[in-house]
Amino acid sequence: MSSGVEPEFRRARAADVTAIVAMLADDQLGAGRERPGDPAYQEAFAALDADPNQLLLVAEADGEVVGTLQLTFIPGLSRLGMWRAQIEAVRVSKHQRGGGLGQRMVEFAIAEARSRGCGLVQLTTDASREHAHRFYERLGFVASHVGMKLAL
Repeated sequence: MSSGVEPEFRRARAADVTAIVAMLADDQLGAGRERPGDPAYQEAFAALDADPNQLLLVAEADGEVVGTLQLTFIPGLSRLGMWRAQIEAVRVSKHQRGGGLGQRMVEFAIAEARSRGCGLVQLTTDASREHAHRFYERLGFVASHVGMKLAL
């Protein structure tokens, strides 16, 4: 950690969107698909913030947003009506990487899913992110399915 201060996890606020988008754009894949400053991000935040099945989480240290992830709670009929949680967009700022913050954020998300009665937590990670695959496997995730997407 840059300051030695343990980050606090909290629900994101509108004022955090710029920092969150900067982290989304600050990697090889995000650099080509994100457009920091676009007003669409504030509109998306408003929709997320209004939805009780969404938790846009940030990690804050010394007043700076240093990590983020999105946790979505999904109801379903299968598995006896089991709820599941989907983790998306896990990012840690460059100066905080390697200190365990990503692991603590994912563990926090898993605890939140458990507290909401979810029976499983799932995520997808880009096929090219081999380091991320190893990270999630260390946390107990299993590559049990083949993910597919259709761009619209």
